[in-house]
Amino acid sequence: MKYKSQRVAYLFFATSMLLLSLQIVYGFIMAFAHLGYDVLHPVIPFNAARATHINLLVVWLLSGFMGAAYYIIPEEAERELYSPKLAVVQWGALVVVGVIAIIGFHLNWWEGRKFLEIPRELDYLVVVDVLAFLFNIGMTAWTARRLSTTGAVLFGGLLSAALLYLPGMYTFDNHVHDSFFRWWVVHLWVEGVWELIMGSILSFLLIKLTGVDREVIEKWLYVIVGLTFLSGILGTGHHYYYVGTPAYWLPIGGIFSALEPLAFLGMAAYAVTMMLRGGRKHPNKNALFWTVGCGIMSFVGAGFLGFAHTIPQVNLWTHGTLVTAMHGHLAFWGAYATIVLGVIAYAMPGLTGRQAYKHWSSTWAFWISNVGILGMTGAFAVAGVSQVYLERKSGMDFLAVQKAIEVHFVGLVLAASLFAVGISLYIWNFIQYGLPQANVEGNSSVVAQAEPAAAE
Repeated sequence: MKYKSQRVAYLFFATSMLLLSLQIVYGFIMAFAHLGYDVLHPVIPFNAARATHINLLVVWLLSGFMGAAYYIIPEEAERELYSPKLAVVQWGALVVVGVIAIIGFHLNWWEGRKFLEIPRELDYLVVVDVLAFLFNIGMTAWTARRLSTTGAVLFGGLLSAALLYLPGMYTFDNHVHDSFFRWWVVHLWVEGVWELIMGSILSFLLIKLTGVDREVIEKWLYVIVGLTFLSGILGTGHHYYYVGTPAYWLPIGGIFSALEPLAFLGMAAYAVTMMLRGGRKHPNKNALFWTVGCGIMSFVGAGFLGFAHTIPQVNLWTHGTLVTAMHGHLAFWGAYATIVLGVIAYAMPGLTGRQAYKHWSSTWAFWISNVGILGMTGAFAVAGVSQVYLERKSGMDFLAVQKAIEVHFVGLVLAASLFAVGISLYIWNFIQYGLPQANVEGNSSVVAQAEPAAAE
């Protein structure tokens, strides 16, 4: 940690850990409901659990991105954060909005639009909160002596994510029009500007962890940004296949969705190549695991599995089934969760002056959680393919199909339990670092060696 104001990132990282834990709890509630044990239905109906599960994912990732920005931008701009006090207020506002949203889901107080469920009043609070965040990091960048390509792409991705939230605030009486613009938020976030955020964080971590020259890594970042915009924007068309839009979206969506894996393949090659070329043996191997894991797992989950079911001839049968859940879980994990966990793993030694990453729990957290999520992906895949065949090819009744595929959720719960163990180890390791220290000086790569880990 070079600048004292970077300590504010800890608040956002700790919030991410809490919300991730809650997301897993709601995932288990839904998994047991699929098994026929929906005993919490009178208190937490399935639709409320689903909305809460998805929105917790979005908020804990956004909290992680904001924490990453508050940690990375000062280093890349070579100056203290513009206003640490504003950052703390903005964090508090984010938490308040999140708590109100979760309560609202359980009281059936929501918008009802898939993936954009929070009520309109909270939308305005989100906008104010994000504007405060952008103002803070924007002023930090604007008054900097210089701002690297990595920092500029990170700020550009965050600004674009904020702008693309606005189309989701307008509703249409026509369902087709509403669905068309809703995907501007949902798709262009997760398969567009969020990739810029991920790419910039990946770039920052590879620069710090591998020792490869910044110029080389940032040239790769330009390539990834180009691929993202080429494929991601028109790839939105794979959501327009069967919602009442013109037929020309079939070839557009199909062709550009087929190109989307190239960006993720580039990220995988980018991460692995930089790791192999790097001459630096950074002591924080745990952060390097998560960083390289992000490149590989994002290609498998978001790239390969996304391509596999967005081809129009396949998507005709698979959209809205558990095949989508198969892709979605590994895509979000590989592309975004791993990079947030990676930047937290890198930043915490610098924030606290402790090397808890040498504890056995840090390594096991990585391997157990990744094996668990792969097991969940396999369970969703088998259940999804069974659902497609029984319901959409054979014509079996929807509820009868749900009963028939219950057995696959046994495997899902077992894999999810393994995943939960891995995340629990990660959070335990996070807690072991303790609170940020006011007197910690220097970069994470050296400060981490300053003090023996209490856990060892």
